[in-house]
Amino acid sequence: MRYHYRCERTVSIARGEKQVGSISFNHVFKRYKGESRPAVNDFHLTIEEGEFLVLVGPSGCGKSTTLRMLAGLEEISSGELYLDGRFINYVSPKDRDIAMVFQNYALYPNLSVFENIALGLKLRKTAKHEIESRVKRVASILEISHLLERKPSQLSGGQKQRVALGRAIAREPQVFLMDEPLSNLDAKLRAQTRAELIKMQSDLKRTTVYVTHDQVEAMTMGTRIVVMKDGVIQQVAEPRKLYDEPANVFVAGFIGSPQMNFLNGTIEKNEEEYYFSNKRMKLLLPEAFGRRFEQARKTVRSVILGVRPEHVILKPGSSDEVNTVTGLVHMTEATGADSYVYVQLGSYLLIARTNPEQIYATGDVVSVAFMMNKIHFFDESTEELIGSDEA
Repeated sequence: MRYHYRCERTVSIARGEKQVGSISFNHVFKRYKGESRPAVNDFHLTIEEGEFLVLVGPSGCGKSTTLRMLAGLEEISSGELYLDGRFINYVSPKDRDIAMVFQNYALYPNLSVFENIALGLKLRKTAKHEIESRVKRVASILEISHLLERKPSQLSGGQKQRVALGRAIAREPQVFLMDEPLSNLDAKLRAQTRAELIKMQSDLKRTTVYVTHDQVEAMTMGTRIVVMKDGVIQQVAEPRKLYDEPANVFVAGFIGSPQMNFLNGTIEKNEEEYYFSNKRMKLLLPEAFGRRFEQARKTVRSVILGVRPEHVILKPGSSDEVNTVTGLVHMTEATGADSYVYVQLGSYLLIARTNPEQIYATGDVVSVAFMMNKIHFFDESTEELIGSDEA
C-alpha cells in the first residue's frame, strides 16, 4: 500500500502560493541503476514552514537519500520537488538556500573556528562587518565564543558539532538539513546537544529536516515524524500519535524501547462478545474493539495483538482471574528507574516494564494481564492496524 500525505497542499504550492521554507515532495522516486527496487518509492509529502520534521527508519530505508535529493546532492529519478512553490528538481545545491549539517562535521582543519563558520558567507561575498556580526551572534547562541580562535584539532566532538551547526546557522537559510549529526557523540553529549537543537530551532523558526535511525531522537525532537521502510513512507504523525496509534506492525515495533510485544491469534465472536485467543490464552475484549471489527473494511479473523511493555501487568503467582494467564520469569533487566521482566508464555517471550521495588527472579511463576484499553490489533495478512478510536 502507498501512503500519501498532505497531498491537498501540493497542488496549491505547485501553483505558486508563497510559503517561506515550505517543501513539497510530489510523488518522488529515486532509482539506482542495477537495483531491483527504488531507493525512495513514491515519496509524497508537504513540510510546513518552520516545522521540525524527522525522517526515521533502519539503515537503507531511504531517509538519507531523500535528504540528499532535497539538498540537490542526488538527482531525482521522477516526481517533482518544490521549495516555496518553486520547482527545484534541476536547481543546483548552492542556489537552493538550504544549509546541510553532516554526520562527520566536515570542518576544514587548517581554518579556525571563526573561519569555518564564516566560510559560506565569504563565498557568497557577504560584507566583512556582516560576517563578523553573524559569526559572533551564532557563536553566542551555541556558547562557543571562547573557541573562535581555535583549530578543529583542538576541539572535542561536541564542540566540533556546534561549529558545524554554527556554519549552517550563520548562512540564515530557509531550510536546515541534518543527516545524523549527533551519531558520533557520547550519550550524555547527545542528550545535551538534542536539547540545544530543539531550542535553536524554536528560536530561529527555520524549517528543519532531520535524519536519524535513533527513535529516541525522533520522538523527542520532531514536531512530526516520517517512519520509512524500504524507501516507502509507513506513517507520518506527531510523536504521541505515532506511539499511541501505529499504522502497522513495522511502526509499532520500530517506535518504542523496548519494542511492542506481539502475539498471534484469532478473533472469535460469541453472541455479542469478541475474544482474542491462541493456544496460551483467551481474552474477552472491550466493546470498543467489537465495534472496530464490525466497522473494518473486511472481516478479519487472524490477527496480531500488540501491547507495549508498560501496559503489561505482572503479579507474583498464578491467578484464575479473567483475562489473566500464567507465565515463567525468564530474566530481568534493572535500568534504575524501571525494571524490565521477560516472561515466557509458551513460545512467546513477553517484556513487561515494572516497578524496580517489585523483584522477580528467573523461574518465578507470575500472572500476566494487559491493560485492555491499550492493546492494538493488526491484520495478520497485511500487518495494518485494524480501526482506531477515530474510526
